[in-house]
Amino acid sequence: MDLDAVRTFVTAAEAGQFQEAAAELAVSQQAVSKRIAALERTLGVRLFTRTPRGAELTIDGQAFLPHARELLRVAERAVESVRIGRRPLRVDVLTSRGAASGLLRGFHRAHPEVELDVVMLFGIDTAIAAIRSGAIDASFRAVTMPGRPLPDDIESARVLDEPLQLLTGPAHVLAGARSVPLTELAGHRIWMPGIVPGTEWAAYYDDLVAEFGLTIEATGPNFGADALLDTVADTPALATFMGGDTRLVWPTDHGLRRIPVIDPMPVYPHSLLWRRGNPHPALATLRTHLADTASTPDAPGTWTPDWARPH
Repeated sequence: MDLDAVRTFVTAAEAGQFQEAAAELAVSQQAVSKRIAALERTLGVRLFTRTPRGAELTIDGQAFLPHARELLRVAERAVESVRIGRRPLRVDVLTSRGAASGLLRGFHRAHPEVELDVVMLFGIDTAIAAIRSGAIDASFRAVTMPGRPLPDDIESARVLDEPLQLLTGPAHVLAGARSVPLTELAGHRIWMPGIVPGTEWAAYYDDLVAEFGLTIEATGPNFGADALLDTVADTPALATFMGGDTRLVWPTDHGLRRIPVIDPMPVYPHSLLWRRGNPHPALATLRTHLADTASTPDAPGTWTPDWARPH
C-alpha cells in the first residue's frame, strides 16, 4: 500500500477539502485526486463523496480512517527505529567473561546514556560479515589471521593487550611460583579445550607454541569454563592459560592459582573492528573512549604474533 496515498487520504479527511489537503501537502490538487483514486482502486471501495462544500468520507472511508492513521504511526516508528543515533549500538564481545566484555562495561559506566545491544558471535569471519552487512556496528577481535588481511572497508584499532596468566591447581609443580618465565613452560601440559581450528585465537596459540616450544592440548569436549576449572583444580599434571582480565569465579576449595608469565609476557591483542563510514554517533563515542583508556601496544617485554597488528 502506498503510504503517500494513505497520508494524502488522512490529510484530505481531516481538511474536508482536496484543495486544502493539496496546500498542506505542498502538491497540486490534481495530485491529491490521483492519489486518492489510486488508493480507492487498491482497496476496491469509494473513500470520499464530493459535495458542494468539499469532500465527505463514505462509510468505508470512515471505517478506514483510524486504520490509516495507525498505518502512518507504525511507519513513523519504523523510521525512528533505524534513524541514525536512535537505535542501540550493537557490539560483539565473543564471551561474557572476557576482557572485551569488561571494556564494554567500562564504556557503559562512563556513558550510561548510550543504548547498547551486546551480541556474541563465533569466529572473526562471522563477525566481519555481520559488520559489513550492518547487523552489528563493531566487534572486539584479534584483528585477523596470517594471510587473511581485513577487507578494505573494515577498520581496526588496538585497544588492549591482555597478559596471559598460567592457571594451576594447588598440587601442580608450579603452584607456588610468584611468576614463571615463558620458556620454562616447555614440557608442561597446558590444556585448552576451547581452542577451535580456524579461529583467530587458535592462530595466536599456534604461533605461541611454535615460537616457545610449548605443549598445548585441545583434546576432549569443551564443557565450558566451570568444567575447565574443575579439571585443572583436580589434576596436578594440567595447567591452562587464562587472560589476566578474564573474570572467573571458582569454589574456594579449588585452591586455583593465577601465576603471571614473564620474560617475555605473552599478551593477547584485542582490537575494535568497525565498517568504514558507519555513521552511528555512538560508535565514535566508543572509539574515543577506548582510545583514551587503551594500553600501550607491543610494550617492551611482551610478546604477540607479528600478524596481530592494527589495519
